[in-house]
Amino acid sequence: MIETTAALQEACAKLAQSDFITIDTEFLRETTFWPQLCLIQMASPSVEVLVDPLAKGLDLQPFFELMANAAVTKVFHAARQDIEIVHHLGGLVPHPIFDTQVAAMVCGFGDSVSYDQLVSRIKNVPLDKSSRFTDWSRRPLSDKQLEYALADVTHLRDVYLFLKAQLEREGRALWLTEEMAVLESPQTYDMHPDDAWLRLKSRLRKPQELAVLKIIAAWREREARSRNVPRSRVLKDDAIYEIAQQQPKDTEALSRLRTVPKGWERSSSGTAIVEAVNAALGLPKSDMPQPPKHVHVPEGTAAAVELLKVLLKLISDKEGVAAKVIANTDDLERIAAEGDKAEVAALSGWRRELFGDTALKLIEGGVALRFVNKKVEAVEL
Repeated sequence: MIETTAALQEACAKLAQSDFITIDTEFLRETTFWPQLCLIQMASPSVEVLVDPLAKGLDLQPFFELMANAAVTKVFHAARQDIEIVHHLGGLVPHPIFDTQVAAMVCGFGDSVSYDQLVSRIKNVPLDKSSRFTDWSRRPLSDKQLEYALADVTHLRDVYLFLKAQLEREGRALWLTEEMAVLESPQTYDMHPDDAWLRLKSRLRKPQELAVLKIIAAWREREARSRNVPRSRVLKDDAIYEIAQQQPKDTEALSRLRTVPKGWERSSSGTAIVEAVNAALGLPKSDMPQPPKHVHVPEGTAAAVELLKVLLKLISDKEGVAAKVIANTDDLERIAAEGDKAEVAALSGWRRELFGDTALKLIEGGVALRFVNKKVEAVEL
């Protein structure tokens, strides 16, 4: 376990001599807004290290410099949360990166394949999962826990090399580059509080309701960040929805809501909520959020979507690419309704070449699906 800045500097200098390094982190976030980084695991073909970010006096700057080193590919599995931690603590997004979960989907290992599944299928090595629910903030960690943590990056080296070779062999390396661009974008991790309402699964459609929803969600986001507590500790989603619908203009009205804890209206938070509601209702209608435009669905579209799902399954199986990477149900609905005018990922880049063009031909009557020898196949007409 690396516990000093000098030792971390030395280890990072050795790791930086390699073309790639594998990385994983262990963290806790059940009781905090920001994840608490508890352990960093890294490996190159010749170096394996564990870093204790909780060690007193340890400066993680050498680690952040390594993350920013463009000459070294940073390999993660399901990278988003690990990158979120680096971005929050170091103010940067690692570059370049390679996410083996995304690569596995492009290589035909299925949707959202887990790390242990990949190791089992590629290396034929079962992983010990008994330490999965470790409290990584406790010290000291046992040898078994440290061995479990290190295995998250040592096997990842072979997984990376296998997937990288397959991508190059099948001419799909650029496909992954497009996917990594999203993970490498700072905008992916710079969620502004004013955009927090977009993450909520709400059926509200009236501009006034959406205005209240937006301003209350932004207030909760700022509160959760400043107090470093989970959003639900500040205000639950159900309470936000009820406030947006009922729009309490005073504390008495707030106290009558079922989802608001008894007595909460007398707190400073209750006062802030009422002020936020009145501010939202005072906005000009032109400044209120508008509900998403409803896409007109022509008659017969539902059947067309079902045919597109069959075509997607057919092509994903044939090409060995997870259907989820190529298109989702929303993409298929848009294609069925709007044809070539649909602005969806499935109609651009490699996805269009692989699936989109054939999908358009299908809904235009240029391609048919037929059942032959107990299998479905697509044929041009």
